[in-house]
Amino acid sequence: MILKPEAVRVLSAATSKKRLFHELGGIAELAYGVKQSDAIDALQERESLGPTGVGHGVALPHARLEGLDEVVGALVLLEKPIDFDAVDRQPVDLAFALFAPSDAGVEHLKALALVSRTLRNPAICAKLRANSDPATLYTIVTETKVVQAA
Repeated sequence: MILKPEAVRVLSAATSKKRLFHELGGIAELAYGVKQSDAIDALQERESLGPTGVGHGVALPHARLEGLDEVVGALVLLEKPIDFDAVDRQPVDLAFALFAPSDAGVEHLKALALVSRTLRNPAICAKLRANSDPATLYTIVTETKVVQAA
């Protein structure tokens, strides 16, 4: 199971990529027990290799972390889209972060591909953007098999 209900949030305070990574690190700490600062550092380090904004308002930040035994995720809907250096230059309002064990091989890539496919679906993104309740957001993504299949 990639995603836990408590790892789904609607954020009003994230006004920059850095702030978003801070929030994602906090979610990862609360939901999966990883150290917030490690999660933030790992996300920023990966982002420095190239932006993870995949277009159409979606970002898929991801990182490898010590202390995890499986790939886990956090889904965030931003009330105000932020600049993310996305490939299409569109601001981002949906972010699905993935955290993988430092030695994860193909599971990490499979999870990334699955989430990417799901969030490339305009109907799913429209449903997510139309809701501001984390439980509803969780239901939308889990119904589409994002979390079971990885």
